[in-house]
Amino acid sequence: MKTIPLVIGNWKMNKTIAEASALVKSILAMGPNFKDCEAAVAPPATALFSVGELLKGSQLRLCAQNVFYKESGAYTGELSPLFLQEVGCQYVLIGHSERRQYFGETDADVAKKLHAALAHHLTPVVCVGETLQQRNEGLTVKVVTSQIKKAFEACSVAQMEKVVIAYEPIWAIGTGVNATPLQAEEVHQVIRKSLADQFDKILASKLRILYGGSVKASNAKELKAQPNVNGLLVGGASLDAQEFVAIMRA
Repeated sequence: MKTIPLVIGNWKMNKTIAEASALVKSILAMGPNFKDCEAAVAPPATALFSVGELLKGSQLRLCAQNVFYKESGAYTGELSPLFLQEVGCQYVLIGHSERRQYFGETDADVAKKLHAALAHHLTPVVCVGETLQQRNEGLTVKVVTSQIKKAFEACSVAQMEKVVIAYEPIWAIGTGVNATPLQAEEVHQVIRKSLADQFDKILASKLRILYGGSVKASNAKELKAQPNVNGLLVGGASLDAQEFVAIMRA
């Protein structure tokens, strides 16, 4: 089934408010073609409001990098889904490998955040992926299918229709070494089969599965050409307006 490709630029912990505003203005000024592609940017939390204001009336979407699973309370430093709604977020990254690696997020945390996002009409972009050691030990399929199963075990088909998945091999994030298009396609096939087994083939065929990991304009077209790659989660390259627009155009 044909799906509209989705490209998300994850700015991570980069860009002040002024820098973030300048970057999004540059992206919009280049007039990327949104006819065949949906796109979003994920600035740091401090810049969400300012970037959101600049995106009003444009086709470029706003994405948060994280969310907490409670609306309010004594959770110092966390971001309520209500806050993200208020500033105009439409997407939110959940379970990014850096959140899992540096902040101890578990599959259970991912599931709770996923349901909080859905309850507040935010589209969750659920990230899964294996480490280099796990890949070398032949555990890629086991790790990724386990992450998929645990994240979505309490989801209905109707809820799943609102979900995006991102496969990001941890060994390829920020290393300059991306998975080959064939390696990406193989794991995307595994993810789609896992979803078909857990839910049904029709749902699995509809869901967008993005690839993330050292994505650049030079490899974007070849990655996107794979049958089961429905878009890209872009890290460092999204901090350069010209490079990010080139990826969208690819």
